[in-house]
Amino acid sequence: MQLPVPAVAGTALIEVVRISGLPGRRGGPYPGEVVAHWAGDEVGGVLALVGALPGSVRHRCGFSPGWGIRAYGDDLDLVLFEVAFCFSCDEVRMQGDAVPAALSTQFFNAGAEEARALLERFRGAAGGRT
Repeated sequence: MQLPVPAVAGTALIEVVRISGLPGRRGGPYPGEVVAHWAGDEVGGVLALVGALPGSVRHRCGFSPGWGIRAYGDDLDLVLFEVAFCFSCDEVRMQGDAVPAALSTQFFNAGAEEARALLERFRGAAGGRT
């Protein structure tokens, strides 16, 4: 999976979001509970894992993301980019000022080892909730 390289390099903090619905407006944040914050070495590890997600083909489920991340820079003020993951249809939607249009919708293999590891990290961050 491709991430916006300059924004990745500037990421200091990641929020893990248990997504509860779709944004109320185009480009709006995905609603849900923030279940964890990752900083330091965790940021690089998680973004490397996301970047290593192998591609896949489009599946149709209606895009119902369950997990997402929001990346913040050093100022922790504005979101650099947000990524929503649907592990049912293998679709990722990414948004933010740093995200080129070509990267906004991508597909990943949810059955791949990297995807399973990422999902396990999300669940662990939420105290084991699915």
